[in-house]
Amino acid sequence: QVQLVESGGGLVQAGASLRLSCAASGRTFRSYSMGWFRQAPGKEREFVSAITATSSGRRTYYADSVKGRFTISRDNAKNTVYLQMNSLKPEDTAVYYCAAYPDVMTSVQVMGFRSYDYRGQGIQVTVSS
Repeated sequence: QVQLVESGGGLVQAGASLRLSCAASGRTFRSYSMGWFRQAPGKEREFVSAITATSSGRRTYYADSVKGRFTISRDNAKNTVYLQMNSLKPEDTAVYYCAAYPDVMTSVQVMGFRSYDYRGQGIQVTVSS
């Protein structure tokens, strides 16, 4: 069983930056593909970004809405995946969820929240205009 704990959320003004962290338990973190999703009030949960397992070259994926502003990375020594969010916009306001899958994933699989075996509790990010 893998536990995921998100941190780094908060309230910021438009144009600011935040870095979300997701710390995972377990000894085989490097073999996990990790994803970030978000859900805004009244909207469906949506894919934000993903980074695949180290064995597959740490491929990264981004939703079009965050490309060029968000960067996903991972530190296997710390069992942590990060989401650096720059130039934040009010429409980025949402609860952000971290998710993990214990293997490589395809470009299609990474975008499905239910494709992941483990999910965090979520953390609030609020961007004021």
